[in-house]
Amino acid sequence: MNEEKIEERMDLRKRCFKFSLEIIKITDHLPQKRSAWVITDQLIRSACSIGANLVEAKGSSSRKEFKKFFEISLKSANETTYWLCLLRDSGLSKKEEINSLLREVDEITKMIGSAVIKLKGPRI
Repeated sequence: MNEEKIEERMDLRKRCFKFSLEIIKITDHLPQKRSAWVITDQLIRSACSIGANLVEAKGSSSRKEFKKFFEISLKSANETTYWLCLLRDSGLSKKEEINSLLREVDEITKMIGSAVIKLKGPRI
C-alpha cells in the first residue's frame, strides 16, 4: 500500500465522509418499500452522524466536550452496524455490498473506540 493510501486510511474524518457517501449511494438503490424507507432513514442518519460528530469535536471548547463528541460518534457507529445488519438480513440488499460496509464501519468503530479510551485516560 502506498504512503498516500495509508494516510487516507488513517484520516478518520475523511474515512467517515467517504463511508457516508457509500451509505447514501447504496440506499439510493434499495427497493421502494416501506420497510426499506424506514431502515434507510435511520441508516443514513446514524452513518452520517459518525463523521458529523467528529467534525463537531474539532470545534470543542474543552477536553470534556471533545470526548463527548467522540462518544456520540462511537454510539452512532454502533447504531449504524445494527441498521446495516438489519438491511443485510432482511434481504433488501446484496449481502456482499452490506458486508463490505460492515467491515468498514467495524474498523471505524475500533478507531473511535481507541480514541475514546485514550481520551478517558489521564492527560499526558
